[in-house]
Amino acid sequence: MEDGTLMSHSYCPDTVDYTAKQWDSREDCEVRQILDRIADKWSLLAIALLAGRTMRFTELQREIDGVSQRMLTRTLRHLERDGLVRRTVHPVVPPRVDYALTDLGGSLHETIQALVTWTETHQGEIAAARTVYDTASAAGSVNPAPATS
Repeated sequence: MEDGTLMSHSYCPDTVDYTAKQWDSREDCEVRQILDRIADKWSLLAIALLAGRTMRFTELQREIDGVSQRMLTRTLRHLERDGLVRRTVHPVVPPRVDYALTDLGGSLHETIQALVTWTETHQGEIAAARTVYDTASAAGSVNPAPATS
């Protein structure tokens, strides 16, 4: 392979160097695409709910406050495509469909749980930092970054 030639169009050479830039910011970077998918709030909630148990679509929809049927369907399809969720259709009338985490999805849940634990541990510090920031911002001593379009 010639110098400067990518291994594939979605290959991200920077992902093996765990420095400040742990994934390529290009839209076609596979690592970025995966992170975008699993860090989505609906995906995180679905994975958390499916940890250790199988659920039907309506159960998931009832438990995930604010998710539309369309968005939950899309989320579950993406998670299934990525090998994180297993969809089982039972041959009964009316059709019954169950969702469960695969082993890969279960290993991701362990990582998500660590993030939730960190958040619970530090939520007081974060709330205090927000209060300090908001107070300083209201007093005009903090210049929030301009919104980007």
